[in-house]
Amino acid sequence: MLALPEVRWAVAATVCFLLALPLQLTGTPAWIWGPLYAAAYVTGGWEPGWEGLKALREKTLDVDLLMVVAALGAAAIGQVMDGALLIVIFATSGALEALATARTADSVRGLLALAPATATRITSNGSEQAVSVVELAIGDTILVRPGERVGADGRVLDGASEVDQATITGEPLPVLKEPGDEVFAGTVNGTGALRVRVERDATDSVLARIVRMVEEASGTKAPTQLFIEKVEQRYSLGMVAATLAVFLVPLAFGAEPTGALLRAMTFMIVASPCAVVLATMPPLLSAIANAGRHGVLVKSAVVMERLGQVDAVALDKTGTLTEGVPRVTDVRPLPGAGLGERELLALSAAAEHPSEHPLARAVVDAAREWELPLPSARDFDSTPGVGVTATVEGRRVTVGAPARLLSGAADSVAAHAAVHAAGLEESGRTAVLVMADGVPVGLLGLADRLRPDAAATVASLAQLTGTAPTLLTGDNPRAAAQLAAEVGIADVRAGLLPQDKVSAVTEVKRAGRTVLVVGDGVNDAPALAAAHTGVAMGRAGSDLALETADAVIVRDELATVPTVIALSRRARRLVVENLVIAGIFIAGLVVWDLAGTLPLPLGVAGHEGSTVLVGLNGLRLLGERAWRRAVAEAG
Repeated sequence: MLALPEVRWAVAATVCFLLALPLQLTGTPAWIWGPLYAAAYVTGGWEPGWEGLKALREKTLDVDLLMVVAALGAAAIGQVMDGALLIVIFATSGALEALATARTADSVRGLLALAPATATRITSNGSEQAVSVVELAIGDTILVRPGERVGADGRVLDGASEVDQATITGEPLPVLKEPGDEVFAGTVNGTGALRVRVERDATDSVLARIVRMVEEASGTKAPTQLFIEKVEQRYSLGMVAATLAVFLVPLAFGAEPTGALLRAMTFMIVASPCAVVLATMPPLLSAIANAGRHGVLVKSAVVMERLGQVDAVALDKTGTLTEGVPRVTDVRPLPGAGLGERELLALSAAAEHPSEHPLARAVVDAAREWELPLPSARDFDSTPGVGVTATVEGRRVTVGAPARLLSGAADSVAAHAAVHAAGLEESGRTAVLVMADGVPVGLLGLADRLRPDAAATVASLAQLTGTAPTLLTGDNPRAAAQLAAEVGIADVRAGLLPQDKVSAVTEVKRAGRTVLVVGDGVNDAPALAAAHTGVAMGRAGSDLALETADAVIVRDELATVPTVIALSRRARRLVVENLVIAGIFIAGLVVWDLAGTLPLPLGVAGHEGSTVLVGLNGLRLLGERAWRRAVAEAG
């Protein structure tokens, strides 16, 4: 953190302020605490002040310069502590923004570590050669051993293995790769060896393109400002011009310089946008704090404001609507096998126990949940794409893919098993066949478990935005359609690579919608960056997704997404209320100053009173009641 200059300057300003404040409050002479406040002004204000002056040179009145001028103005009328506090708050805000930007850049660079630095290239004479992946050329052949990461995008020439490509497609289960199938750099090979022909340069791999898409989307996303900042330029220019007029016009008609200056100073104070600025920030910051207590980290006030503008939502499937872990959903003994559900599951789990495949772990976990004793297994063997075989209590048990195990079998038992397997797969399950001594004895159905609050969340989002969410997933269309039907989503886009998700988000944005994307994986990061607002699931979310997202659901409670949207809309309504209050006070005091004689202390009191009032009004969103109302509004 301290490597960033913005953080160092903010820390220095804060330390100086915290040293000066107790000295001032305890009556210590001003020559002791005065220099400390001055140091806070310099350390916290020189950088934004310099940036503001550079912007002024480009004929733009920057908010940085306005804040510094406001702080100096406060010091000029004796409010040294108030000005220093403003400087500290502003410097801290800039430091947090710089830190968030730096961490996102680090995560993008860290993504490149997913791709291996070297690969094993097969030379023309058949020998193996370890080379850097950047040296690989299109047409080269590489060897990917069990457990290694694939070194380049390409196509399998020889071998069979199950490859974990969740980082690219988001699919929860490893995918069988055989000759002719495409593989991606950075994905993890399973237990088989693969020979792969390189089809893309390292700089053009899918993984490299993800990095570029995140960087480009983060850099080109239109800068969104708080509502008050959209009118700040005109208001500030108008206030500066009006203050000069209040001072110069009376002088032109022979007024006393001292009286004209006092009236102009009073005008500047009562017309200054302090109350207007506070009209915006306290409601949004209170909403951020309230959301944080309920497990939602919203990274800035801009994000909190933008959440309330959302009118279109796109959801990822694996790890977002689902838990991202396969579970046993069906245990179906075949007629005549002589096994019950418990016996079939125990037999399967015993054979699968030595395996590290995600489906095997799911079967073993299910047996433990059923509190089944597992017999010991001997002579374990695993064949990629087929399944596992082991001897359990004297029987040779095989657990694996029905299509492979039943290939060539024509008896009635095999036909019956094939029908059951097809039924499971049509319902969106992954079917696993169990055989004992070469005879099918039962089937297991596995699926990624839907989050308990998924359907209710989809309904709430549809109610809030007026349109049902869209499902964007890299998973297969059949599984995606089955899950979408369960949660009430009609618009399903499956089999998407990261760039396809970005295209889908861009398409919705071009239609004039304000898009919210909710995801968790590396493959979701480009879409999170491209959306107006990106929300990441916190527990299983990849580092890149967490840093790219504008908000994080820390506890993975999907139902908090519509609640935060509703809370943001309440905050926006409070902002409007506060702007009305601030406008009434400013207009009244300005008219009094121009039409009559407004004493400076009374002007300061009225100005500070309106500031306090709008601040307290904004703090209403801190309470538990505000969250409960947002829950009710989200439906």
